[in-house]
Amino acid sequence: MRCPYCTNHETQVKDSRPTEDGASIRRRRICSACGGRFTTFERVQLRELVVLKKSGKRVPLDRDKLTRSVQTAIRKRDIDPERVEQMISGIVRQLEAQGEGDITSEEIGRLVMEGLRQIDEVAYVRFASVYKDFQEARDFEGFLSKMEEED
Repeated sequence: MRCPYCTNHETQVKDSRPTEDGASIRRRRICSACGGRFTTFERVQLRELVVLKKSGKRVPLDRDKLTRSVQTAIRKRDIDPERVEQMISGIVRQLEAQGEGDITSEEIGRLVMEGLRQIDEVAYVRFASVYKDFQEARDFEGFLSKMEEED
């Protein structure tokens, strides 16, 4: 595993433990060159998932991109990172369990919105504003009104 600080290839695992949901192994590592400490996660991948974009383009599912989009929605919110990791792992497992190799970006967005709604309503609205391409304040008002009706 390459060190994210100095790119040295020699790092040592100092601690390994399963995550709360048991879907991955969390490893604490230390770089033998610079002494930097960092965490990695090891997960099982059942199949290669391909995302069908709105443009028709097909790209492999990028878990890191999914994580970054969720991190943007939860920025400056007091949310347990482990809970977010569990949500993302759950979404990927759901997609793998569907048996389809090709997943639409709309399906992924819908699953992320469902997960965020259970975790934090502000993050849910933030993600929805990008996913549903809100253009003006009225879009937010309409979305919030619809959200209140569903509750």
